[in-house]
Amino acid sequence: MISLNKYNKQQPYPGNNSKLLIPQSKKRGRFFYVWSYVRENSVLFLLAAPALVLVFAFSYIPMFGTVMAFEDYTPDKVFLSPFVGFRNFLMLFESPILGRLLFNTVFLNTLFIVCTNFFALTTALLLNELRIGYLKRILQSMMFLPFFMGWAIVAMVLFGLIDYQVGTINALLVALHLNRILITNDPAIWPYILAAIRVWNGIGSGSVIYLAVLIGVDPGLYEAAAMDGANRFRRMIHISLPSLEPVVILLVLLAIGKIFFGDFGMIYAVIGSKAQLYPTTDVIDTYIMRALQTNSNYGFIAAVGLIQSVLGFICVFGSNWLVKRYSQSRGENYSIF
Repeated sequence: MISLNKYNKQQPYPGNNSKLLIPQSKKRGRFFYVWSYVRENSVLFLLAAPALVLVFAFSYIPMFGTVMAFEDYTPDKVFLSPFVGFRNFLMLFESPILGRLLFNTVFLNTLFIVCTNFFALTTALLLNELRIGYLKRILQSMMFLPFFMGWAIVAMVLFGLIDYQVGTINALLVALHLNRILITNDPAIWPYILAAIRVWNGIGSGSVIYLAVLIGVDPGLYEAAAMDGANRFRRMIHISLPSLEPVVILLVLLAIGKIFFGDFGMIYAVIGSKAQLYPTTDVIDTYIMRALQTNSNYGFIAAVGLIQSVLGFICVFGSNWLVKRYSQSRGENYSIF
């Protein structure tokens, strides 16, 4: 009797001309597993297909355009434009206002992230405790309405309130025999005015996400806490708030990825060309816009966009690493990758 122990598992037995069985079985098993998973969830894949196509078309294909950052780009030559290396990047690094642009961009976005999430979270918790159904729906609709207003309309309403000559606030101060206040030329307070506008615009849409999570919390937890003597405030702090922690972390991580991209639509509509407000409100995106108006250097714009993306990528991975360390120390995992 021939012993088969001396033959390696990766080798065919004597007289067997078939190929290696184990690697093939692994590949075949993996293929059938993926195929069965796709067939089982075919409806979900069909629903996700349009979104995947759009993401691929508008997020991945444009990545080939990053080559413009290293060229003296001209539209007639496209990818055959002269290669200039890091010259476009040096133009930004040599700018005397680079420090101000970076600080304003990061500071404003940090202010927006903190304020918007804080007020949206607080609003969702309060609405969740509201037991009058029709009043809850009315308040939600009223808070969600600013989300659909364009920034141009918001800017007109804002300056109708704070204008020095004809603004409503100054008109009331004059009626009360008080001195007018000059807001439009004071750059120190404008970051907080922009944050207030951002909160007013986004509090409704942000609270909807948190409310959707709170609806899925088991009502038995609230009933058990009530039986133990916990009032509504304690139930909110010890049940509702911890259930929202993963969603808050996820939204903050996603927002951090755009922390080096200024909210161009809002800032350009509200601030416009008011140079006296640039020291605290001028961000990278508005600076690029002014640069395009005076000089059509597309390579420089591509270089700035590439730097913003790389910095955002580093911030997302860094913050995700910190969240992973924090959540793992508690026996959980709130990171997104």
